[in-house]
Amino acid sequence: MSKKIKKGYIQVYTGDCKGKTTAALGLAFRALGHGFKVHMIQFLKGKGTEKMAWSEYGEWKAARKFGDLFTIEPFGRPAFVNPKNPRPEDIELAKKGVERALEIMQRNEVDILILDELNVAYMFNLISLEDMMKIVESKPENMELVITGRGAPKELIEKADLVTEMKEIKHYYYQGVDAREGIEF
Repeated sequence: MSKKIKKGYIQVYTGDCKGKTTAALGLAFRALGHGFKVHMIQFLKGKGTEKMAWSEYGEWKAARKFGDLFTIEPFGRPAFVNPKNPRPEDIELAKKGVERALEIMQRNEVDILILDELNVAYMFNLISLEDMMKIVESKPENMELVITGRGAPKELIEKADLVTEMKEIKHYYYQGVDAREGIEF
C-alpha cells in the first residue's frame, strides 16, 4: 500500500524547451523514494517500429523496475502526429487516454497522476478544452496532478497551483545533434 498525500496540487510544466517530461519524471522518482504510487499517461507516444531508432522510451524500461508503484501507459502511435491533419486513430487514442485518466482519478488508487503531453494533445485538437478541464475538476483532493507539454492553455494555467515554463536559451539540436538514447528518449 502506498502512502497517501493529504492535499494534492495541480502542477503544469509547459514551454518550448526540452525538460517538461524529464521534470515530471524527476518528481515521480522522488515520490517513489518516499513510497508514493505514481501513474503516468503519455499522450502522443507509442512503441516504436523498425523504422524508428528505438522501440521503447527509457522511462518505460525504468518504470518496470518499480513494480506496481510506477505505471506508464502510452496512448499514441509510434509516428509523429500531423498537427494540421491528425489521423482519426490519433484522436481516438487521445480520447482513450482522457477516459483512462478519469478512471484513475475516480478509483483514487494512486498518489500522483502525470498526464504527459496532454497540452500538446489539446493543441493538436485531439482533445477538447472541456476534456482537459473535466480532468482538472475531477482530481481527488489527495492526488497530485502533473500536466506536461508545450502550449498550456490559459484556462489550465489559471486553475493550476504551480506552473513552470521551460524556456530555451540554447539547444544542441540546432548544431545538428539528434535525439540521443538515454538522454532525450
